[in-house]
Amino acid sequence: MKLQQLRYVWEVTRHNLNVSATAQSLYTSQPGISKQIRLLEDELGVEIFARSGKHLTRVTPAGQAIVDLAGQVLRLAENIKQVAQEHSDERRGSLSIATTHTQARYALPPVIGEFTRKYPDVALHMQQGTPKQIAQMVSDGQADFAICTEALELFNDLVLLPCYRWNRCVLVPRGHPLAESGELTLERLAEQPLVTYVFGFTGRSQLDDAFRARGLSPNVVLTAADADVIKTYVRLGLGVGIVAHMAVDPELDDDLVAVEAGHLFESSVTKIGIRRGTFMRGYMYEFVKGFAGHLERDLVDAALAAGPRHEDGLFKDIELPVR
Repeated sequence: MKLQQLRYVWEVTRHNLNVSATAQSLYTSQPGISKQIRLLEDELGVEIFARSGKHLTRVTPAGQAIVDLAGQVLRLAENIKQVAQEHSDERRGSLSIATTHTQARYALPPVIGEFTRKYPDVALHMQQGTPKQIAQMVSDGQADFAICTEALELFNDLVLLPCYRWNRCVLVPRGHPLAESGELTLERLAEQPLVTYVFGFTGRSQLDDAFRARGLSPNVVLTAADADVIKTYVRLGLGVGIVAHMAVDPELDDDLVAVEAGHLFESSVTKIGIRRGTFMRGYMYEFVKGFAGHLERDLVDAALAAGPRHEDGLFKDIELPVR
């Protein structure tokens, strides 16, 4: 059994059993991958993949167990490389962050700016997607950190580090009735056409829960994953925007009025998700602390040691910052 064979099995599964796409991503040949998988199956005495002619059709039950273990072996092998790099050159390496547009656009720039000044020889990679997609990236080992608000708790192999609390505001054009009257209520909001986040993005679940608890049905006319898109359609008069407070730029958005809505919705918590078993290099701790100052190295280590769903008790007495 070779590490390369396990990598081929793992990557073929990730590419929806498409051997050609796998070969292209690994810069190798399709026949070479197929041959190595066959050799591994012969050695183990079981089929990892069911076939129809030359095509892989599904992962067998035994194959699924092998794929899962292959993923663990490959991650451990990567950890071995990270240990060696940490001891040979602690300021050189790479860091991959998977996050949403809101975090990439509004929360991360100052953190990344400071990090790259301090660690110019660390290659920083950022991938964007839905919260579920970015959590999957970290779970699969394609990224080191997932930074978002939603969906991380769906993945049992991720340790979650709470970073900060945030809430929402309502964006309207100047002169809009909501900008010139008394305190905002859910009832008044429910009467308006709303432009807000796609379900599963940026704390959308708290927004829906608030309306549901009052027996109200919001009139959502447009959803988007990007706060800038939401603001564009508010400017066009399509509706009233509901966005994360951090997504409002006083200078760039001076044609809009931000009406405080934090009293209407439960606050949301942005978290960093890290796959359990990840070897944390020194600069990775630095990035985490730069994003959330209370996440000292000892606290991160304690959370990783406690494992998924056991880290909550570590943070119960911590007052999270508000953004």
